[in-house]
Formats: sequence, C-alpha cells, structure tokens
Amino acid sequence: MRMLRKLTVLFGLALLPATYFPLAHADEWDKATKVTFSEPVEVPGRVLPAGTYTFKLLDSASNRHIVQIFNEDRSALITTIMAIPNERLEPAGKTILTYDERPRDQPMALAAWFYPGDTFGQEFVYPKAEAELLSRLNRREVPSMESEEARNQTPAAEPSPQPTSARTAANQAPRAASPAPNPANTQVAARQEAELPHTSSVLPLLALIGLSLLGVAVVLRMAMRT
Repeated sequence: MRMLRKLTVLFGLALLPATYFPLAHADEWDKATKVTFSEPVEVPGRVLPAGTYTFKLLDSASNRHIVQIFNEDRSALITTIMAIPNERLEPAGKTILTYDERPRDQPMALAAWFYPGDTFGQEFVYPKAEAELLSRLNRREVPSMESEEARNQTPAAEPSPQPTSARTAANQAPRAASPAPNPANTQVAARQEAELPHTSSVLPLLALIGLSLLGVAVVLRMAMRT
C-alpha cells in the first residue's frame, strides 16, 4: 500500500510540469506585459497619458517586431508601433523599459522594451524628424523610418485600388464587336450603285438627240428654199 501511494505521488509530480509549461509558452508568444506609467510617456506617433497599458507583439510569425499597445484590459487598441531588434548582455527577471531624454517641457520618449528573461527586445522606430532630435539630445543613433534596418522590418504594403472615373471606365470597357456584313446585302447595294448612273442620264441624252434632229431639219429646209 505504501509503495502504491509513493508511486501515485511521484506520478503526479511528473505530470505537474507538463500541465504548467504550455501556459507559460502561450504567454511568451505575444510577450503580453502590463506596464504602468506614473507620468505621460511619448511613443512613436503619440503621447500616452499616465496609466496602465498592455504591451504585446502582433500575432505574426513573419515579423516579430511589431508592438501593439492596448489599454489595461485589452478592450481597445491604442497604437501599433514598428520596432527593430535590440539586445542586452544579460537577461532580467522583470520587464525593462529604457527611455530617451526630450526637452524639459515634454515627456520622456520610450526607447526600448525587454520582456522578462529575454536578452533581446524591441527598439522603437520614430519618425525621421523626431529621431533626429532624440539623436542630438541623447548622443546616440535613434532608429527612424528612413533607416535601412527599419525599412527591412516594415511589411510590404498592399497596393491600394485607384479610383476610376466614369470616362476612364467607359474607355476601359470592352467594345461590342460590330456584326459581320451580310454578303447578300452587299451584292444588292453594289448592284443598285451600278444601276443608278444609267437611270439618271437617259433624259439629258434624249434632249440632246432631239435638239440635234431639230437643227438638221432647219438646215435642210433652208437648203431646199435656195
């Protein structure tokens, strides 16, 4: 009986990791992390007011450097940010956020985000003008939308359909094929065109013959009188 009880306990301990690790793996896929800011923080394209937010990676197997920021309960998407890979020498047991200095009257700029236990993280890509300002203030190269590494991370955009005017649509529409001419109709038309000159020239010819005969008669009559 004791041996059976020990085997049951050992079997239960052996199953414990199998039921725990899948949940941890699911959390690590999208790196979902709750972050609380005690003051406003700038991210590329906007400023986040003080509060709690959820950071996660976009569910994409082809690009693991697109960060989505939601409100605390993920009921609303606030913004989507492009990022490039960043690395640390040693992993940390907690979420790491790094910042860049901005002018005193403006909030700090969020530079990078590292998920707990990872040595690689997400470095945020800023618009060109803002990246140049942050680079001057912090004396480091802040990635911008124009940088080569950022362009490599940007997914290709689908071509947007161009509006088509009614005139362009009419020109592009296939024209209806004209019906082939009927051989019988063509022969009738040709015959009519050939006959028209004969009917139109009969009267002038008769008038000319009449005038000629009248002239001949006048000449003969005058000759007989003499």
